[in-house]
Amino acid sequence: MGNMAKAVKIKFIELGAGGILYLAALYTAGDGEWTSGAETVCFLLAYFALAAGVFAQLIRNFRKMHFFDENFLMLLATVGALIIGKYTEAVGAILFFQIGKLIEEISMSRTKKSIAKYMDIRPEFANRKVGNKEENVAPSDLKRGDVIVIRPGEKIPVDAVVTAGSSMVDMKALTGESEPGEVKIGQKVYSGSINLSGLLEARVSKVYAESTASRIMGLVEGANKKKSETEKFADRFTKYYTPIVTCLGILVMILPPMMLPAHDTETWMYRGLIFLVAACPFGLLVSVPLAFLGGIGAASKQGVLMKGSNFLEALSKAETFIFDKTGTLTQGVFHVKKICPKGMTAEELLELTAHGEAYSSHPIAVSLQEAYGKDVDLGRVKYIKEFSGFGVMAEIDGKDVYIGNSKFMNRQGLYYQPVSEIGTAVHVAVDGEYAGYILISDALRKDAKRTIRWLERHQLEAVMLTGDNERVAQSVAKQLGIEYVYANLMPEDKVAQLEEFIDSEMESENLAFVGDGINDAPVLARADIGIAMGGLGADAALEAADVILMEDEPSRIIDAIRISRGTIRAVKQNLIFAIGMKILLLILAFFGYVSMQDAIIADMCVMLINILNSFWVITLC
Repeated sequence: MGNMAKAVKIKFIELGAGGILYLAALYTAGDGEWTSGAETVCFLLAYFALAAGVFAQLIRNFRKMHFFDENFLMLLATVGALIIGKYTEAVGAILFFQIGKLIEEISMSRTKKSIAKYMDIRPEFANRKVGNKEENVAPSDLKRGDVIVIRPGEKIPVDAVVTAGSSMVDMKALTGESEPGEVKIGQKVYSGSINLSGLLEARVSKVYAESTASRIMGLVEGANKKKSETEKFADRFTKYYTPIVTCLGILVMILPPMMLPAHDTETWMYRGLIFLVAACPFGLLVSVPLAFLGGIGAASKQGVLMKGSNFLEALSKAETFIFDKTGTLTQGVFHVKKICPKGMTAEELLELTAHGEAYSSHPIAVSLQEAYGKDVDLGRVKYIKEFSGFGVMAEIDGKDVYIGNSKFMNRQGLYYQPVSEIGTAVHVAVDGEYAGYILISDALRKDAKRTIRWLERHQLEAVMLTGDNERVAQSVAKQLGIEYVYANLMPEDKVAQLEEFIDSEMESENLAFVGDGINDAPVLARADIGIAMGGLGADAALEAADVILMEDEPSRIIDAIRISRGTIRAVKQNLIFAIGMKILLLILAFFGYVSMQDAIIADMCVMLINILNSFWVITLC
């Protein structure tokens, strides 16, 4: 960012010095007191003051074995104009060329600054508690386990868990959520958010380099490095375009005088030079990356992180959206709905189940422990073995206890009572005897139905994959209006099912998978576009997903799609307009209807219109 600001300042100095010299040359030219030699010197001084930066860039390009670009075209044309005595035109052309480059630098700089300002979530300091005292340290000096004090108005330096106090916390810079949220003892707070009201003490859970603020800033800053196919096309286009138009410009200078003897050689020489000036592609070059940069910035403001412009472009082409159920379309916060014991009391069944799930962090296990509401006596638990996607086997009070779904019961050859009610049934068996079941329920996310309806209205297909049973899956799908449902899927089954979808999709289409970013990492990584819900603090989401929704709101997908489509629309419009105007200018230059200054000013106008179009479309998203 600092380099960009420096480049703008240098450009201003070049323009200031060169502009003054150019005006002086125009004022004194031909007044009778100056010789033609003096006038020439004055114009040359103005030219080299304006063109110094262009020459320097050209030399740097040559060292990199990059010979043909807009700088080469401009210098070739203007030096040629100086040779044939067109001093006013040559200096005027390089002046307006530099003004155009300045506008380009300012536009890119302002866009990046606006993103950086919005995403300026890096904390400046931390208050580390040492005994009864506090010391002001850099966030990077904090270690796991350190206790920090966060006063009202201060930025939270690292990810931590609240150990004392309560407060309202502003997380807008992270999630795009305008309403502050309350945090209490035991809850997580994330770096980059702002403590608004109460005094907090918290224990550091992640060092600064691994904290949410640091990783998000890294993602945003690195997004520009991953170019879209359209940007790659523009780069390839200019790579071949520049040497071709250089050859065409030279042919314009040579062929007409040879083929049409009556025509003036100097006239065609000048037209050829104008042709080279008109061919400069700098208006085209700025319009494409600026639109993508604006799209990434607009998405960031909505709490949607795009890891690169390539993913933004891919999202605009997505035709099918595959959703995980638990934690994505539903809240993933389970509650005990019903306890149905057999041969024991409901309290005993819940107690046994809570002890068996004591070491599990699965949402269902957490809900059982919350329903139990007491501390688990781990001394009673001698052995626990977890079977991913099925359940657990534990030794509790010297008894073999099996806790899991119906597939787990079948796998162990144990009898269980089928459940017809809607919900997730956790079956329990003790020493081979069925002990009953606990029914767990989950709730839909408040905006899930609106998201699915929006996709349907825009002819986008929604599919649901879940490891839950068919009955529960169909119930959720019916409430949301999802037609295609695949239930009873293990994690590896989800990947296999996704492979089938990818094999069947059209080449021009993309498939997006939306998951919670915790246990869906393999599917997120395999999809054309992996979209992670609730990426805040979820390492799996930040690593595996291409698009990260920082808030647990499916409707953020709508914002992401709108922004991606608006960006691509702006890019296409910019490309068509820039290339179309370029062709028109080249034709006019060939027939001598434009001067050098006219060609450059026209290209500047094209660039300005494309810049405004980029910002206008993104604003409408």
